[in-house]
Amino acid sequence: MITVVGIGADGWDGLSADARLALEAAEVLMGAARQLDLVPAPTAERVPAPTAERVAWPAPLLPALPALMERYAGRDVCVLASGDPMFYGIGSTLVRLLGAANVRVVPHVSSLSLACARLGWPVEQVDVISLVGRSPAALNAALLPGRRVVVLGAGRDSPSLVAGLMTGRGFGPSRMTVLSDLGAASESVVTGTAATWASQEAEPSALNVIAVECVPDPGVAPLARVPGLPDEAFEHDGQLTKREVRAVSLSRLAPLPGELLWDVGAGAGSIAIEWMRGHPSCAAIAIESRPGRAAAIARNADRLGVPSLRVVEGRAPAALEGLPAPDAVFVGGGATAPGLLESCWAALRPGGRLVANAVTLESESVMAQWYARLGGDLVRLAVQRASPVGSFTGWRAAMPVTVWSVTRKDVP
Repeated sequence: MITVVGIGADGWDGLSADARLALEAAEVLMGAARQLDLVPAPTAERVPAPTAERVAWPAPLLPALPALMERYAGRDVCVLASGDPMFYGIGSTLVRLLGAANVRVVPHVSSLSLACARLGWPVEQVDVISLVGRSPAALNAALLPGRRVVVLGAGRDSPSLVAGLMTGRGFGPSRMTVLSDLGAASESVVTGTAATWASQEAEPSALNVIAVECVPDPGVAPLARVPGLPDEAFEHDGQLTKREVRAVSLSRLAPLPGELLWDVGAGAGSIAIEWMRGHPSCAAIAIESRPGRAAAIARNADRLGVPSLRVVEGRAPAALEGLPAPDAVFVGGGATAPGLLESCWAALRPGGRLVANAVTLESESVMAQWYARLGGDLVRLAVQRASPVGSFTGWRAAMPVTVWSVTRKDVP
């Protein structure tokens, strides 16, 4: 059994009786060097106190963690974590690695709860972004007028990084509060705006939380979280599932929290990106054969707040080998490629959805054969847009798009 103890910036004095008992009983104490320093060694004035062997985390930690747990198997191990171990913490990692039955968690108050308590913000009404081991580009998806966002910092430069990102996205007027060393005697709170913070050289503590109240510059148009972003929101070379067709295709893909999408022949990555913007736990893999487009997909993902989008450069179906099984597959082009639809259909999990788009007669013919075999839903979309005709306005038709969608009915 591994015991994970949350500890705050106030160290030993802020621990519960349960947490202290766990530390005092441990044979091995693991944690970051900073966390280990918060736990006192035995002295004449402090008895009992932890006498365990102390092991500082190696860097990088995650690749070394399985072997580290194996090395100390059979001993009473106590792991230190900052705040609540199950809130973006090592506790969650250990549960995934060892199983919930083998991990006991003694939580402390999280930095999120402390920050919201200082600011008077209801915890359930804020969005949370962690910079610890993650790209700050994830903040881009949370920048919406009137929203409150708490960013968990990952070092002294985190406030400046957040301020620069927000200013670059047109949210410079946003009120920004940096809370450092929450719960410790050295706790501090500094408030300004993203624009003013980005222009100064303040150096807060490495233990910081950044609280933001989002206010855009005049004229900045926010990007909604529902499918159908404007086409100009994406960098593309014309290979883009257009706005109206994208919205319909995503409605057929029907993303659910925690699900994985394959976007095959991703182009600009618009389908995969909007799939992931639908819920923070949604994941996607964009498969694209052209290097230039694959690079643009990664830039689009960063700019639109889903930097964890995985981009696989290669030609399907060969590029699909070895990828984790998807809950949904979108084929935006290339339906005529030999074996492509067969590979996508075979890879789908039970209950998964396959959506394919076609603009050519050849692709439509292939999809019609699959429709005859598997059923599903076959729809043709024709979009016309108003445009100038001399001094008047008329309609210009885009190429019609055929959308085939089908759900895999078999059970595991």
